[in-house]
Amino acid sequence: MRKTDFVFWTFLTMTGLAGATTVLNVTQTYSAASPNSELYRQLDLFGDVFERVRSDYVEKPDDTMLIENAINGMLAALDPHSSYMSPKHYRDMQVQTRGEFGGLGIEVTMENGVVKVVAPIDETPAAKAGILSNDLITHLDNDQISGLTLEQAVEKMRGPVNTPITLTIMRQGRDEPFDIKIVRDFIRINAVRSRVEGDIAYIRLTTFNEKTHANLVKAMDDLKKEIGPKLKGYVLDLRNNPGGLLDQAIAVSDDFLDQGSIVLTKGRNNEETQRAQARPGDTADGKPIVVLINGGSASASEIVAGALKDHKRATVIGTRSFGKGSVQTIIPLGANGAIRLTTARYYTPSNRSIQAKGIDPDIVVEQELPEELKSARQERNRGEAGLRGHLKGETRDEEKAKADEAKAKADEEKKQEESGSSAYVPQEAEKDTQLQYALKFLRGEIPVEETVAKPAQQPSNTAEEQKSPVPN
Repeated sequence: MRKTDFVFWTFLTMTGLAGATTVLNVTQTYSAASPNSELYRQLDLFGDVFERVRSDYVEKPDDTMLIENAINGMLAALDPHSSYMSPKHYRDMQVQTRGEFGGLGIEVTMENGVVKVVAPIDETPAAKAGILSNDLITHLDNDQISGLTLEQAVEKMRGPVNTPITLTIMRQGRDEPFDIKIVRDFIRINAVRSRVEGDIAYIRLTTFNEKTHANLVKAMDDLKKEIGPKLKGYVLDLRNNPGGLLDQAIAVSDDFLDQGSIVLTKGRNNEETQRAQARPGDTADGKPIVVLINGGSASASEIVAGALKDHKRATVIGTRSFGKGSVQTIIPLGANGAIRLTTARYYTPSNRSIQAKGIDPDIVVEQELPEELKSARQERNRGEAGLRGHLKGETRDEEKAKADEAKAKADEEKKQEESGSSAYVPQEAEKDTQLQYALKFLRGEIPVEETVAKPAQQPSNTAEEQKSPVPN
């Protein structure tokens, strides 16, 4: 009897375990299938709409155009910097990062359905024609930009060399839009420009392309030889530099650092976190450095400024930078072009997020504006935080922030997103308030009390001045 009871209870126990396992597996399978079921339902919806458009639209649509625009819409809904590149756009992008391309010579983004100028590139047709940072381009050859993606608008601005294009511009301080005619040219970007300012070496970086680091090292060697032993320091001008390649920003930062981290990139998952470290060797031989930034300094420029500031290797002078602290990865799609996808955020060595906040200078120096721009009370660049759909910034203590209540976190993020400042830089060095301050600072001509950082002067906050310059 005892043996029979043992077998019975053993069988009953095993049966119960098998039943429980089956129920658990079914539950897990259902839970895993539920999100996928919803995804497939949404894909079926897309397929239904696509087929209805193909069959019922008033004119026969181009299938490729429909798909490309659908992909662009999906990526554009994520943030202002994610986009699809057709095979031609992808080839153009590859040429541009090498420092040579055809076009007008402006870095642009999309805002409220119009193209916004981040910064004109020095000595290009756009810069010579008078295009300024924060200009809004509403029409190209009298055709509205509204309805076009950023890639489509950029494509229309490109064209054969020596062909003209008319841009309709809305500018702060001017009541009516006006036209600027520009003749396209072959753009050769000289990423590094340098000159001697007495006993100071002045170096301007206009972008971060494949040649930036090499050209910077050469320029510094030439300046050392020209100035000689009386060299007192360096001015590294990153104003209106819209950024570029991450590896070049790391290399430029490394030129002035002997050790420590340069930048931290954090992706969606912990295993995607990467830290760039400086290697021994300071190209500036320990000489003092001033970094100039303003509202047009973005992305790679902010990495360099943030790294040198956090390590106290340089004094950052100017106004708050743009605040583009996100990493875009170019993902090739074979013969179908590529996608530019935001995959991570940048953090400075002190673990401070740049995204939608920017880099605050050690010493705030506002640029003196000419009379025609003084009436433009909103010459201040709203920066990344002003772009619709921008990626939100994060606090230093990420885990603590996520534990806060949703409303408190939203309020905190809103307060922290303050990126943007004036992006005006005069052509004449003697009228350049920020540059002249930097030269005096390096020569020890600035009183100590004037080197304490103070808040930048904010523009008036009246309802009228806060209106968007274009219809919503």
